[in-house]
Amino acid sequence: MKITCFGEVLWDIFPHHKKIGGAPLNVALRLKTMGIDASIITKVGVDDLGHDITTYVDKQGLSSETIQKDYQHHTGEVLVTLDNEGTASYEISYPVAWDFIKITEEAVNEVTASDAIIYGSLASRSEVTRNTLLELLDKAKFKILDVNLRPPHYDVKLLSELMNKADFIKLNDEELDEICNHFEINETTLEDQIRAISRYTGTDQVCVTKGGKGATLFYKDSFYHNSGYKIKVIDTVGAGDSFLATLISKLLKGNEPQLSIDYACAIGAMVAGSEGANPTFTDDEVAKFINNQ
Repeated sequence: MKITCFGEVLWDIFPHHKKIGGAPLNVALRLKTMGIDASIITKVGVDDLGHDITTYVDKQGLSSETIQKDYQHHTGEVLVTLDNEGTASYEISYPVAWDFIKITEEAVNEVTASDAIIYGSLASRSEVTRNTLLELLDKAKFKILDVNLRPPHYDVKLLSELMNKADFIKLNDEELDEICNHFEINETTLEDQIRAISRYTGTDQVCVTKGGKGATLFYKDSFYHNSGYKIKVIDTVGAGDSFLATLISKLLKGNEPQLSIDYACAIGAMVAGSEGANPTFTDDEVAKFINNQ
């Protein structure tokens, strides 16, 4: 199985250290640990930070062939602050290299050879990258949208277009509330709101994460729930990305939806209980974590 991830790759700048991140890369790295042939389409600057990203990607076993180089704009950076509960907030620099991802033969070939593409709303904040994404989506077999609302880097019209192109939509509970307000969805329960989004977008696969309270998956007209796992949170950076990658890999491999969401919630919790976005775990460690709850 092969999955392409599209969008921002950058440096998360914490108060006392920095780490390579960006949701598409975090997802791709987690997919690789799940046995998926994953790739990343993005763009970095011709600078030390960009060189370090491509070197890191190669060392992780991902191909850097579809990482484009930008001679005019620098590599993306995000200032990350963590509150007392480990929840992250972000200050995202603009414009940067990943705002100028271009349509190339390599990118088209990567997407057409893949079983699915995973994309987010953040990378579409610029016209160049947005037009490239829309062209690639027209060539994709299965389209997975990771809603990633980072005000002011999105607008309602674009969000609607990206949602309507998706076959699978993942968002968190705060983003669900915001989307319901934007699209005048007046249902009050979580399940009714999810059904309304399913009708609005024409997709029968919608997942809402709820932080420490787990997640709800709407999958082919049935609901599946996980109430979350207890963990001492260190930082939440990358937890949602690992959750999505795990859930998608399990579902696309034909695993039962309930088992898939349970495993994905466990991975998400374990990432939140670790430093950094991409810690690795063995199947035995995950099973032990679940059994000890």
